[in-house]
Amino acid sequence: MQRQLRKLILASSIALAIGATTGMATADAKTFTDARQETQIWTTFALNPYLRANDLNVSVVDGKATLSGYVDESPHKDLAKAIALGVGGIDTVDNQIVVQPDYVPSTSSAARSYGTMIDDATITAAVKSKLLWSKQADGMSANVQTQSGKVTLRGTADSKADSNLAGRLARNTHGVTEVNNQLVIEPAKPTMTDESQTAASKAGQGVADNWITTKVKSTFMYSSNVNGSDITVNTKDGIVTLNGTVENAAERDLAIELAQNVKGVTSVQSTDLRF
Repeated sequence: MQRQLRKLILASSIALAIGATTGMATADAKTFTDARQETQIWTTFALNPYLRANDLNVSVVDGKATLSGYVDESPHKDLAKAIALGVGGIDTVDNQIVVQPDYVPSTSSAARSYGTMIDDATITAAVKSKLLWSKQADGMSANVQTQSGKVTLRGTADSKADSNLAGRLARNTHGVTEVNNQLVIEPAKPTMTDESQTAASKAGQGVADNWITTKVKSTFMYSSNVNGSDITVNTKDGIVTLNGTVENAAERDLAIELAQNVKGVTSVQSTDLRF
């Protein structure tokens, strides 16, 4: 009898221990989920150009997000709520953000915000990509740095024309506010043409056409003065055809210049690119 009683007590103790451990694991999982959702909402605020400068706070408990802080316009308050509701697992939002028309965000820190650093990294990547795809950049050794929208180009270029082109490509990139072109002119020495590579390139023209089309579209997408979504790009044997609409003659000329500058492009047909 006593042996059975001891077994019962032992089994009960084990069950209680397992239950307590399970309860702790569940609590830890909930805490982790809350923290993950808070981070996701805050990061989206930090990256959003309308909310990043505001001092907003986020707290999440069991699928309910509480937002607080200040914004200067009511649409920004609504945007913050929409972002929070867009996060998986968030069911309700207690939007305590105060709309204060004369609100001025704190500028006590001279350091770049998280959102600005992401913007700068994106600009740098876009400028590097445009230079990499440029047919005039083969002899260029360019280092690209971005600080709060200001791009600095360092390195070498074959000619003044190539240096100027690099500056235009950088200046015409989304988010760029200023370009400091420090490229040094160093003419490249002529090299022998590899006929076998040329023949292989011609044999693979179909793949090259697809590559050209992709890079022209991407160049338009990265450019601040061309609405690439309204332009259709097709390539056949290195000949790029542009169709669609642009705002004016300046945008049309820029689209043609950008397309013409991509490696592999032999000519650009733009008769169906209208404004």
